Parts: sequence; C-alpha cells; structure tokens
Amino acid sequence: MGETRIVIVGAGPAGVRCAETLLAAGVRPVVVDEGRRDGGQIYRRQPEGFTRPYAKLYGTEASRAESLHETFERLRGRLDYRPQTLAWNVAQGKLHIVRDGHASALPYDALILCPGATDRLMPVKGWQLAGTYSLGAAQIALKSQACAIGRRVVFMGTGPLLYLVANQYIQAGAEVAALLDTSKTSARLRALPKLLARFDVLRKGSALVSSLKRSGVMIANGIEPVEIVGDPTDGVRGVRYRAANGNLVEQIDCDAVGLGYHLRSETQLADLARCAFRFDATTRQWVPRIDELGRASEKGVYIAGDGARVLGADGAEIAGRLAAYAALIDLGHEVPAATLETLKREQRKMDRFRLGLVEAFAWPVEQAARLSDDTVVCRCEGITAGELRRVVREEGAQEANRAKAFSRVGMGRCQGRYCGHAGAEIIAAAANVPLEQVGRLRGQAPVKPLSIATVEDAE
Repeated sequence: MGETRIVIVGAGPAGVRCAETLLAAGVRPVVVDEGRRDGGQIYRRQPEGFTRPYAKLYGTEASRAESLHETFERLRGRLDYRPQTLAWNVAQGKLHIVRDGHASALPYDALILCPGATDRLMPVKGWQLAGTYSLGAAQIALKSQACAIGRRVVFMGTGPLLYLVANQYIQAGAEVAALLDTSKTSARLRALPKLLARFDVLRKGSALVSSLKRSGVMIANGIEPVEIVGDPTDGVRGVRYRAANGNLVEQIDCDAVGLGYHLRSETQLADLARCAFRFDATTRQWVPRIDELGRASEKGVYIAGDGARVLGADGAEIAGRLAAYAALIDLGHEVPAATLETLKREQRKMDRFRLGLVEAFAWPVEQAARLSDDTVVCRCEGITAGELRRVVREEGAQEANRAKAFSRVGMGRCQGRYCGHAGAEIIAAAANVPLEQVGRLRGQAPVKPLSIATVEDAE
C-alpha cells in the first residue's frame, strides 16, 4: 500500500500552519502554491533583492508575517512544495494542477483547501477606468513590485483592509489623498461589545486610524460613492462622493483609486469538489459548509482559513491547524483532545470578533439598487447594471446562473469573483426577491485561464 497523500492548496497563514501540524505528526504533505513564494496575499513576500524592512512592508502585522515566513523556511526542505502551480480543477479524487505549461493530476487521500479570499467589490460608475484597483491589487503592487498604483491615491470602500492598505502606502512614502469609508461611526459603536472579544486587534485597528490622521489623510465616514471620474484615454482623474449628510456631493482629485469592501471567500475549488454550501445571512454570501474542525460535506475534503469564513490571518492559522488535525483523525492518527479544545475555544472568540466586523463595516446593500443603468457591473464582459436589470425584467432571470446565461455577467476571466456578489444584489433588488433566492454563480473548471499551449503530462 502506498504512502498516505495529503494535498494542501495554498501557502498562506492557513496552509503553512496546516503543513506544520502534519509534519509534526509524521506526515509529509504536498503543498500546491499559486504564488512564487509562501505567505499568501496578506503576508506576500517581496522579491529577492528587495530590502524593505518588515515593519514598513507589513505594518502592524510585521511580527506575524516574519514568524510565518521563518516557520516555512524551517519546514520547506521537508515538504513536497510546488510553487507557481495553479490548482485548476478537482474531480474524482484528484487535484488537477498546471505549472510551466504542463498539466497533471494529483490523487489524494485528503485534500485541504486553504485558498484564502479576494476583495469583495461593489461597482461604482467609472470603476472600469484605468487606475482603479482592488485593495488586494494595490497591495501586490506595493509588496511584489515596490511601486504605488498612482501618484495620488484615494482609498474607498469599507473594512479593516481599507485602513491597513492605506497605512502601508503611507509607510512606503506614497501620497494618500483621502480614505472614504461607507460605514457609519454609529455602526462601529453598536458593534463594540463583539469587537472587544479581541481587544488587542481592536487596539491595532485604532492605531491604524490614528496613524492616518497623524499623516494628514482626510478620513470621511458614512459616504456614498457617486462616480470615479476620468476618461478611457487618460484613466482616473478623481472621485465624486456624497457626504454623510446625504446632500453635498464632493470631488477629490486623484490618479488612482483603491477599492474594496472587506473580503469574499475563494470557493471555486470547493464547488468543483462538490462540497455543500450554505447562505450566511450576516455577510450575505454563500460559503462552504464545514464542521468546527474544517471538514467539508465531501469525504476527504477539508477547508481552512478565509476559504470558508473570513477570520483574519491569525484566525486562518488556527483553522489550518484544526483542518490538519481533522484529516489526521480521519486517517486514524491520535490527536490530543486538550489541544483541539484550546484551538476551538480560540476560534469561537475570533468568530465573535468577525461578527463584530460585519456589523461595524457593513456591505453596502442599498448601493446596488441605486447604481445607474450605465454603471458597468462586470468589467470582464462590460455588462452594465441596466442590462442585468433588463434580463430580470424581460427574460425572467431571477437566478444568478440564468442571468449569467442571458447577459454574460460573470463569464469573463474572473468567473464572477469581482462582480458576482454585486450582480446578485442587483438581481435581488430588480426582482424584489430575497438574496438567498438568487443563489450563486457556480464554479467552472478551469478556475483561472490556462494557456492554449498547455500540455497534459502522462500519469
């Protein structure tokens, strides 16, 4: 009988701690990583030869980033680590991967998905103009290329990541013209009892706000985005927004916009693995159904970190350990019960904090219904809010995949990662039905585009 094969997808906080736990139990996992190096998005490494210190690159997360990187360096020689490798499908007990133009399939006894999350975006008129980036893209430019997305940047949206990225830009010496937050101060005060579950993290968040103010960055809360101003030739020239009082529309000149509304779980591989999903009414998203340790509904599949629910980087580390223990238990290994209980208790505390963040930095549902008909919703295919409303009204497309078939929304390179949530909100508002009834866009293989020159290697 061959050696047990456990495959981990992702080398961010969840994936690294998962691998560490498996190695400690005597199991050598395969780690498939789309990135060039470990760290994931939140702790993305700078290229060799770049010398920016951790404090400048990661801000308040510097010590955690350094710890994770050091752990991986210590483990790397004992892992079957496959960087720059795309996991593009899951089928019949195999993970399909591609690297350097060569595709192959990895059979597994246990598959632990640690795919992380991507930006959750709400369209605004003009967001298709050159110079508009997601917060994650703004981070990648800074960490991987040592450059800012513009000379004068406005960050707009809501959530802790908005403040973290703005601070990282300030630390790098970039000019941040303003931070425009759609959430209201009153909502944060209401969420305070839940946020106090992790006072240390709350204090870090307050420090980020204070740091921006000391740097002279204008912060406006309770705003409503109106338009990203510019033209197709020269790109972004400014941002127009309605102030909290609801009357005055103001404009800030800039040449780049960083946009984001917290995060959405990367769920395509879980979908392809035939895992069951549930609708999370608090965040208004569909997420994989897992138990407290990370077991999915499909036997042999586990999901950890932000790929199942967004708990933050330290929450992802705990989830990675728990998923590793779940796989070990199911494969007949002994696992210390006391260790499991400690980790589960800590995770429950983090989940209470997560609910506080959802309340404090709300997804702007009402914004979707107010988007003008000429606002582009799907940037890949150029589909407008008006076209999406038309297929609801004239074609009766009240379900996400039916609307996709009639309008092409979500058929582009990103497969709905960046338009899917907002598109569903527009459909729900136009059809006057609950968001849960609209459903979700189904994952399709390949989850990301493959080169036409890709060669399939023999098994």
